[in-house]
Amino acid sequence: MASSAPAYFADFKIPVDLFISKKHPGLPRGNLLFADCSGNIMYGVDLRSPKHGRVLIDAAGKALITMRCSHWILSGSWQCFRGDGTGEDLIFKVERTLNTLSRTEFDIFLGGENCQDSTDFKMKGCPFQRSCTIYKGNSIVAQTSLMYKLGKPFVGRCRFRLTIFPGFDDHPLVVALIVIFFNGRRLSI
Repeated sequence: MASSAPAYFADFKIPVDLFISKKHPGLPRGNLLFADCSGNIMYGVDLRSPKHGRVLIDAAGKALITMRCSHWILSGSWQCFRGDGTGEDLIFKVERTLNTLSRTEFDIFLGGENCQDSTDFKMKGCPFQRSCTIYKGNSIVAQTSLMYKLGKPFVGRCRFRLTIFPGFDDHPLVVALIVIFFNGRRLSI
């Protein structure tokens, strides 16, 4: 998948951190954003799209991935399309395999209409703790974690970190998977 993320990401051999938040100056209510360590917005998500869809946009406002619930919203089945979703160019499918109070798991299938052959990625974690890990085989592609501060006994859950590890350059795919993982969860306090 072609990415409009800055080219310098692919050159680094260190993890890339993006900070996830709903609270940002100038951000419309109901939207989610992913910013780099300097506070520059890298990706945004329009959460109020029609038909229970979500649209991942880059910093310039270009639609990268449209995510739609393909069945009843609580089933956890998603289809993701290139761009604004009008071309029906299916990139990947996501199926929830486990949903308990303390654990949620998804299988991700890359490809077109016949992408149910084998699992390409797995997502596991606990949405309440803002922890999600994306696996490709036995290796970790990305993970989320809370932002801890020294000297604070309680940690706010409205802003947390997404770390994308070296060797995986398709950042919009990872961001879209994180949006699906936290779908329906209250991300601000």
